[in-house]
Amino acid sequence: MDQTQAPLLQALVERSKRKESSFHVPGHKFGASLQGEEKDFFGSVMELDYTEIEGLDDLHHPEGPILAAQQLAAECFGAEETFFLVGGSTAGNLALIGAVCQQDDLILVQRNAHKSVIHALMLARARAVMLEPEVDRQTGIAGGVARTTLHTALERYPQAKAVFLTNPNYYGMGWDLEPYARLVHGAGMALLVDEAHGAHFGLHPGVPVSALSRGADGVVQSTHKMLTAMTMGAMLHVQGNRIPRDVLRERLTMLQSSSPSYPIMASLDMARRYAAIRGEAEIGAGLEELRRFREALAGMNGTGIRVLMPEPEANAYDVWDPYKLVMEDAAGGRTGFQLLQELAGGGIIGEMADDRYAVLAASPATGREDLERLAEVIASLPGSSGYSGGEAADVVSANLAVTAAAADPVSEPVPMGLTGVNRGTPMPLGKAVGMRAAQAVVPYPPGIPLLIPGETISAGAAERILRLYRAGAKFQGAPPGPGCSILVTGQDS
Repeated sequence: MDQTQAPLLQALVERSKRKESSFHVPGHKFGASLQGEEKDFFGSVMELDYTEIEGLDDLHHPEGPILAAQQLAAECFGAEETFFLVGGSTAGNLALIGAVCQQDDLILVQRNAHKSVIHALMLARARAVMLEPEVDRQTGIAGGVARTTLHTALERYPQAKAVFLTNPNYYGMGWDLEPYARLVHGAGMALLVDEAHGAHFGLHPGVPVSALSRGADGVVQSTHKMLTAMTMGAMLHVQGNRIPRDVLRERLTMLQSSSPSYPIMASLDMARRYAAIRGEAEIGAGLEELRRFREALAGMNGTGIRVLMPEPEANAYDVWDPYKLVMEDAAGGRTGFQLLQELAGGGIIGEMADDRYAVLAASPATGREDLERLAEVIASLPGSSGYSGGEAADVVSANLAVTAAAADPVSEPVPMGLTGVNRGTPMPLGKAVGMRAAQAVVPYPPGIPLLIPGETISAGAAERILRLYRAGAKFQGAPPGPGCSILVTGQDS
């Protein structure tokens, strides 16, 4: 196929040249409603904001330029079939799990997964066996599931429909998934992978290989995160016969808008062309600039800011995306939140932070000028005078104890379902042992859900949550309330 083409983008551009009068939605009529700065900023985008008129195809039944664009994407990324997503990787995760799981089906799920995975399990009303990830001894960051843990889960639950892994994590850490695929396929199951942060994987020898190339059956990528699509633009890649394609298409139709954004879809078309034609060269150039930046940072004196590098003896990952710049104050004088705030003061806007690390997401589009500016801002930061608090270190050490304290890295099956808003009853955590949680409890860092809705609250889980709560940990989603109470739904049967 001719990867220099962008059929959907070209169809929109050619249609816009006709200067037709619109008596169809959307109501802004190609930006006719815009004035002043609105027109300056959005005029060119709205000129391409079409709907499913004749000749521009239909995302939910593609036969023309959308189909051609998806076929080009499948060839580029090594899939048998690719689906464009206009609701981010969230839509892909919901559809994948909904395609392989019906009510009460069992699925093995990496615990440190995106919340959309938990939501997908709830919508499917599946039963989930949660697999504890390894916590990296050097950094305290939760990485991937050990192969020994997966092997145990496969032997214990041979009736499971699929395995769902997150690879890489938000920090860029991941595994080579080929041995995982062999284990999962040997058990007769499908391997589903949330590769949201790895859309660029496999495009250059200097970045990790893609999950598809290592045997995954269904892979979700946020093309907007690490490649060049507009926000909410993502792709779902599938191969093999372990995922029912007809059911997957039905789920995507149910979950995605019946009026999908043509600018977002066209940006996916452009991002694919970028990856196919310019990706390898620009990734190579970008990796060289990142190497220069790391060398420059290593040569600075006084700042104490360290960029993490892969460790040969790592236990929670075996690949690390070089485009993720994970930074810490080596002396502990700043939390990651403080470091991110100081960088923002110099015009450097990072991706996220936790109590220890600031995470900056570069991409193949990151240029030398931005990296030089980052180095200058870091050089201007005041030096660290030693750890000034106590909370961050306590939180990290407490999180390191989470997995170590777990009696079994493979949970019992957890029935998932929609509990509804405010259907739980608040109860002091110490008295909630034996009850079923009606809320997720996710301390951050490292982002490992200690409880998910429907899971039985064990004495060990309650103790670990209380330990983190007292250490000052922050919680994602619905945190324990005043006095460390938690919403519960009733006694475990």
